[in-house]
Amino acid sequence: MKTFVHRGQITKVVFGSGTRSRIPEEAEALECRRVLVLCAPGRVDQAAEMRDLLGTAAVGTFTEAAPHTPVEVTRKAVAHAGSVEADCVLSIGGGSTIGLGKAIAVRTGLPQLALPTTYAGSEMSPIVGETEGRRKTTRRLAEALPKTVVYDVDLTLTFPAATSVVSGVNAMAHAVEALYAQDRDPVAFLMAGEALDSLSRSLPVIARRPDDREARADALYGAWLAGTCLGPVGMALHHKVCHVLGGAFGLPHAETHTVVLPHVVAYNGPMAPEAMARITRALPAEDAASGLFDFAGRLGAPRALRDLGMPEPGIEQATELIVRDGYWNPRPVDRTAVRALLTRAWAGERPSTPAGDEHPRPDSVIEPSITTGARHA
Repeated sequence: MKTFVHRGQITKVVFGSGTRSRIPEEAEALECRRVLVLCAPGRVDQAAEMRDLLGTAAVGTFTEAAPHTPVEVTRKAVAHAGSVEADCVLSIGGGSTIGLGKAIAVRTGLPQLALPTTYAGSEMSPIVGETEGRRKTTRRLAEALPKTVVYDVDLTLTFPAATSVVSGVNAMAHAVEALYAQDRDPVAFLMAGEALDSLSRSLPVIARRPDDREARADALYGAWLAGTCLGPVGMALHHKVCHVLGGAFGLPHAETHTVVLPHVVAYNGPMAPEAMARITRALPAEDAASGLFDFAGRLGAPRALRDLGMPEPGIEQATELIVRDGYWNPRPVDRTAVRALLTRAWAGERPSTPAGDEHPRPDSVIEPSITTGARHA
């Protein structure tokens, strides 16, 4: 008998090529007449295209979206939305801009449309991450979900290969954590596995041929699945580590996920055998953690936190922040092991399973067999 709780999402998804032309139609469907367009400084041209497409329904553009969603930027954007009497927001870009759209939505109640241009997947998650005073906090709020997400594969064709691959590995991290999440269910497991399959086959092609339309469509499809499956089931150690590092040291978001993922997988692997088996099948590889580390290497992606600008003394500071607040993880969060994990990630060393945990506990209730569909209470 299968026992689980599945939380469905109600976001409308439009996926295809040239689909951005439907933005006015989708705004009209939401009864939005005064659209504020959001973007980061590097997406001004795309924002202008959307304003032209929306015509008189576009009442302004806010172009200051920033990584890790700084609270001071959000306050400025909320004030701007009020000054133009916006009745919805359209977020164009990656996780930074979509994160800003979410932060505005939870403060104002304005509906949001999203037009993703990366593989961040934030648009399908109710998770809001914000940074204030060099500390990043996250909340899960239903009102943060966009009402409509329009995926246009054409917008990803000029996404540089180097940033595409780390954005894609970031999406893979969402899928990995969904495989062993506290509230995982059979649907999430299936979607996460399909996401890993899509991203593991498409990202190497994109690294070689960035203009390959089929690979771009496959990667965007995988990113959609990864974002969708993570939102309802929750996050664990990997996302906690990345949020701490991003907030405390201003490290680039996708690159940080790429470096950290193999090390957290090595940490959690013994307590999540079904998840590890699904990861190795997708790559394919003999070992999930080493397979992810080698996969990043083949893509030419960064594999050391020091190369992203993290100072070595920051290892101790990050360890304290990671273990300070209690949260669920398939393997208990141990200070010594976390420090060792960060040390290896900082130096770019191969991931290592903590001593004494080479084999899963046979009586573990944290990682039930996926064939039962059991949910950890």
